[in-house]
Amino acid sequence: MESARNELDEPLGRDEQPPQPKRRLLASAVFLLFCAAAAIGVFGTIALKEGTAPQSPSTVQAEPKAEHQIAAGEEASEPETSKVESALPEQPPSITQVGLVIRDPAESAKNLRVAHLPDRALIEQSELGPLPVRAADGRRPFDVYARPWSGARGARIAIVIGGLGISQTGTQDAIKKLPPEITLAFAPLGNSLMRWMQEARRDGHEVIMQVPLEPIGYPSTNPGRYTLLTGAGADKNLENLRWVLSRITNYTGVMNYMGARFTADRKAMDLLFNELGQRGLLYFDDGMSARSLAEEVALAKGVPFVAGDDVIDQDRERGAILGKLDELERTARAKGFAVGSGIALNTTIDAVSSWAGEARKRGVELVPISAVAVDPEKGEGG
Repeated sequence: MESARNELDEPLGRDEQPPQPKRRLLASAVFLLFCAAAAIGVFGTIALKEGTAPQSPSTVQAEPKAEHQIAAGEEASEPETSKVESALPEQPPSITQVGLVIRDPAESAKNLRVAHLPDRALIEQSELGPLPVRAADGRRPFDVYARPWSGARGARIAIVIGGLGISQTGTQDAIKKLPPEITLAFAPLGNSLMRWMQEARRDGHEVIMQVPLEPIGYPSTNPGRYTLLTGAGADKNLENLRWVLSRITNYTGVMNYMGARFTADRKAMDLLFNELGQRGLLYFDDGMSARSLAEEVALAKGVPFVAGDDVIDQDRERGAILGKLDELERTARAKGFAVGSGIALNTTIDAVSSWAGEARKRGVELVPISAVAVDPEKGEGG
């Protein structure tokens, strides 16, 4: 052992020298000092690891599942998932550290890389699929999934383009061509809705769901399966509503699809708005029915509410659509904001896209639908 230690202590190429006690004593002292420093480093590292991540129930999530577990290419006749565990990845692997992911879910709307990932605290597992719900700490889907905006009080215009999921080409064009400030509304009977929702959120769009409501003239005029009806029982209407709400995640609220008869019936609207209020969702009324009780019921039930000023593409000629957009701009300059809606048709998408660039140059701010909502819970709106 002694000869082995001496060979390591001596420079290469020199003959063996007699032992030198003072040099060995110095080497021993240096060795002990190194050991002490190493021990301090190890304990310090352990302490830092234990104190790095304050773990609270609302911010700590388990290692995510792969993104391919979110359904892509589902048929409209079936819920896209019956178990939220198989449909809701929490984070991309690149931001996962030692099995735990810590983030503020409210930051998802600001960070496009994760805006398509649902916050598990806002999900209720059901037989129909994932349903939106208020978090235990009071946060609502309306708050968490809202697209940020400037907060300025100049002329603001919110535009909602609906019918996404019905035409695959129209859906893709709406997501890619429309400015990210435009809100996109998904038709519950569309295809591949979860996949399209993810793409829309990655591109910065706020999204809402369309709920088919009974029109005047039903069933000759029929919004399709899962329509909420004034003559149906409460259980049937709730079942249909929850099926619609389970079709995607990461949305701030709902809007009517048709519904002139339903929205004029107080009992029917009470049932709808009780559910929306409990789940923390916004309601957008497209303004097509003068008899709608939506605003009155929303205020009574504490539901964030937006009333549309005009439908921009009832006349589907490009010039007519641009004329409606100009009318919205005049309304916004007069009262501070205006709200329009349309359908994901080629003419509508192209007209809105070209108008939006010019409107910005004139000082108009495009905002998501949540930015102009009246929110009874917070006593603010517009």
